[in-house]
Amino acid sequence: MPLLEVRDLHVWFELPDGGEVHAVRGVSFALDRGERMGLVGESGSGKTTAIMAVMGLLPASASVAGRVLLDGRDVLAGGEEGLRPIRWRRVAMVFQGAMNALNPVRRIGDQLVEPMELHGVARGRRARLRAAELLELVGIPPARARAYPHELSGGMRQRTSIALALACDPSVLLADEPTTALDVMMQAQILELLGRLADELGLAVVLVTHDLAVVAQTCARAAVLYAGEIAEAGTVDDLYHRPRHPYTRLLFEATPDLWGEVAR
Repeated sequence: MPLLEVRDLHVWFELPDGGEVHAVRGVSFALDRGERMGLVGESGSGKTTAIMAVMGLLPASASVAGRVLLDGRDVLAGGEEGLRPIRWRRVAMVFQGAMNALNPVRRIGDQLVEPMELHGVARGRRARLRAAELLELVGIPPARARAYPHELSGGMRQRTSIALALACDPSVLLADEPTTALDVMMQAQILELLGRLADELGLAVVLVTHDLAVVAQTCARAAVLYAGEIAEAGTVDDLYHRPRHPYTRLLFEATPDLWGEVAR
């Protein structure tokens, strides 16, 4: 049985004029413990909407159909009451844009402690010690727990967001464009960190990105989204070297070939 299985997921958004947009159309995928899977596609293809639906974080204008099975149990069936004990405790998320994901007026140590106390994972001194361990785990000196987000570099804020997602020891991590706005060296460090955490903690990771190089470096499998549907899914090697869908081929052809430029 897969750790996480998404079956025939659909998402509609109601429009102010009375119409609707069918943003996600029958998306299905499965993930085992410790596995890393990429969700790839251009902006507007439905990647973020799909994982926000898994977390139950879409606005009231959205309607969701389909099943999200965690260890065989449908977590969407119970609505918000069923999702609340799952969210962050079993399935956590690294949001796109670390500066906006962190509260600018609270110290990062306090932000790490909050979900632990909210979900009953740890309290008081034990939660503070756990926060220090999490910072150390993602490569931030524990003394920086007293810092505010604006006092950290972009890379440290992204690492803090990852530590925040790990605060309640989840089984599944949904990472939405975790390397956005970071320089190449910092992107490599963040991707290496996600891979190491998946291996050491047995985390199942869904990596949402439009960057094909990120998927190749981090994931064994990937699914390509186009207009809300999975156009093609398979191993990263097959998608790179033996793409079957025209959109997949065009997506890879749109990637700059730096080695080819150097040769010319």
